[in-house]
Amino acid sequence: MARYTGAVCRLCRREGQKLYLKGDRCYTNKCSVGRREYAPGQHGVSRKKLSEYGLQLREKQKAKRYYGVLEKQFAHYFELASKRKGITGENLLAILESRFDNIVYRLGFTMSRAEARQLVRHGHFALNGKRVTVSSILVKPGDVITLREKGTGLDKFKNNLEANATKVIPKWLDFDAAKFEGKMLSFASREDIDLPLEEHLIVELYSK
Repeated sequence: MARYTGAVCRLCRREGQKLYLKGDRCYTNKCSVGRREYAPGQHGVSRKKLSEYGLQLREKQKAKRYYGVLEKQFAHYFELASKRKGITGENLLAILESRFDNIVYRLGFTMSRAEARQLVRHGHFALNGKRVTVSSILVKPGDVITLREKGTGLDKFKNNLEANATKVIPKWLDFDAAKFEGKMLSFASREDIDLPLEEHLIVELYSK
């Protein structure tokens, strides 16, 4: 399975803002975006003003990095979004939000989407009672996500859930902490997605 294995802090610096890819570290003074407020690389300090195409490309790259998706898969999601009824950009974000790893993160089981992907691959979660190891599965309304029994006793999950206790669970999800279980109630609407993305720029890029 192809995935980015480089330093994720470089991705935040490239976009010029925090993408919260490293969980707790992003909220401390160790965050590289705060210490080096310029793009990585030899010419990062003297970055030029972006063209219209550059703005569209950066918005697409930002969305890919938020959700940990590579180019081919992202293009596939855009194709799915364009075939659905409604606004293509909002459909695209709803599809990305419905990824299994994203929902595990949104429910508070992990501190980042990257951690969610890793723990899903290790088989710690079940979808509708069946063990899942593929983080890109698209969850549907009515589906139930459960932390498997072998994970309920691990300190990692207890600590994560405790740290995320004050985190607001999106209204399109339901979570029962006592059962270590969540349920997808509906697809996410645009107002439920708190990421600073301008999805219309992504649509414009793919429409060229």
